[in-house]
Amino acid sequence: MLSKTCEYALRAMIYIAQQSWDGSTVNIKEVSDKINSPEIFIGKILQNLSRQGYLQSVKGRYGGFFITQEHANISLADIITAIDGDKMFHGCGLGLAYCSETNPCPIHNTYKEARDQLYDIYGKTTLDQFRNEHHTDELQLRRG
Repeated sequence: MLSKTCEYALRAMIYIAQQSWDGSTVNIKEVSDKINSPEIFIGKILQNLSRQGYLQSVKGRYGGFFITQEHANISLADIITAIDGDKMFHGCGLGLAYCSETNPCPIHNTYKEARDQLYDIYGKTTLDQFRNEHHTDELQLRRG
């Protein structure tokens, strides 16, 4: 359901939140190594999220990314929407253009319930909730 880009974004943001709770910055290489992602790819993702205001960056030799307390209160749903758009939370489960409340496809009502539950889960979960959990070895993408 989530794009690979979105999965990397979520893992990166969780890792940065865990590492920057004291104001420290985390560089792209470290993030890339810890979440097992290509460095250039994660750099583009983080720059995009920084431009959108979801985290802060510092340029220079000792630069990197960090998440302030204000940013730690954003939800995972916010990050998902920033990367993948809101289709996961509002779109048709089959991607049909004609599907709507007034013209539902065969799975519309069932999918809508699941979609609303997903939004509730991701919307209630913030980066701050991960700050006390240091499971950085588990932030890598599962294979297979």
